[in-house]
Amino acid sequence: MPDSKRAGHVRHGLPEPGTHGIADARSLPDESFEAGWSSIFLAGGLKERLLQTVASNLRLRATVPFEALPLHGVVLLTGLPGVGKTTVARGLADKIARVVGGLGPWAFIEIDPHALASSSLGRSQRSVEELFGQLLEEQAQRGPLVVLLDEVETILTDRAALSMEANPIDVHRAVDAALVGLDRLARRHPAVLVLATSNFADAIDPALSSRADMIVQVPVPDRDGRRAILEHTIASVAAAFPGAKQLLDRAVLDHAAEVSDGLDGRRLRKAVAAACANEHCDPERVTSADLYAALQTMAEQ
Repeated sequence: MPDSKRAGHVRHGLPEPGTHGIADARSLPDESFEAGWSSIFLAGGLKERLLQTVASNLRLRATVPFEALPLHGVVLLTGLPGVGKTTVARGLADKIARVVGGLGPWAFIEIDPHALASSSLGRSQRSVEELFGQLLEEQAQRGPLVVLLDEVETILTDRAALSMEANPIDVHRAVDAALVGLDRLARRHPAVLVLATSNFADAIDPALSSRADMIVQVPVPDRDGRRAILEHTIASVAAAFPGAKQLLDRAVLDHAAEVSDGLDGRRLRKAVAAACANEHCDPERVTSADLYAALQTMAEQ
């Protein structure tokens, strides 16, 4: 369905952020999520394959019985900090709301897993059960839903790696409750998509990985990706400070991409900001030397 026909759709009755572990709740599509998706540069058409797979799976889940095709609607995004996993997840949520039509207005809910964890015996399990069994269940009944579980290892920790300390029984039960909740959502609500991110893939319980329809390792950008990120960031700065346009010179961008090997997207963008903090403290007077020095410093940290 075209964006123009979906833009006016608003999902009412969303939970208030700050309650029941909810970090964010909004209707989709969302312009800020769309902008974030556009700012992410992944090699090999990874973003496009991710979108195509998720959209296809949603259509399959709507028509093929779960017993024949056990798709859980779970996508797991792993990778180092700073590569853009959360931005990819939010952008994917926006894209799905634009691409997969005919289901009604979409909603997005982001979970703060740390708010569900508790040092009080039994509370983690109850919090997880309330989240999946009540809040998400109610939202799924109202229409299509995307759930983001950032730092998913916090609530779906690998149980085999746990020591018998710090309320281990409660942790085990909380993981069990989350898995049961995911299974229930998958069977009852084929228009629910769960996006999970983690910096520590080895810390995730294998039972979650086995439920994931797609596991994607978001990589550190290659040379072309670094160049695209730098160009995007510098162009945004130059829109406000025209003097920075000199950094958009092809030779400058090419060299900057070469000397920034190993930097993730977040650090690349911060390096542009650091370059602007030159001896003049003036982004209008930033030079290529400032940029190269900032990238070098960032790489050494």
